[in-house]
Amino acid sequence: MDTTCDQHGSWDVYLKSCPCRDVLDLLANKWTALVLGVLAQRAHRFGELRRAVGGISQKMLTQNLRNLERDGFVSRKVFPTTPPTVEYALTPMGAEVSAHLVALSTWSQSNFDRIRDARSTYDTRSLEPVN
Repeated sequence: MDTTCDQHGSWDVYLKSCPCRDVLDLLANKWTALVLGVLAQRAHRFGELRRAVGGISQKMLTQNLRNLERDGFVSRKVFPTTPPTVEYALTPMGAEVSAHLVALSTWSQSNFDRIRDARSTYDTRSLEPVN
């Protein structure tokens, strides 16, 4: 039975109606993890972020930065230059969550050979006829 989330002062991401799922969805996105990982190093301008996160489109980066700013993970500072310079940085909450995402990224890189081997084993097995 799905009850209303936060009816007792707490959130439960496992409930279908819980708005926490939106945050989980944002944080589980590969682009979000990569952007936060880059910003964990230092503040960046938009172009620097786009170059640092290989393969991200301008539109996707813009959407991710807006969502991260809206949820309080990233701050946006505009400098009065011509043209205006915009810099993105982690907020304290962004730094807290990025530590977890950087750890997950590091784990993924360190264990990718194992994952690739498991995929190969699975793919070979799944080609065998089913009895």
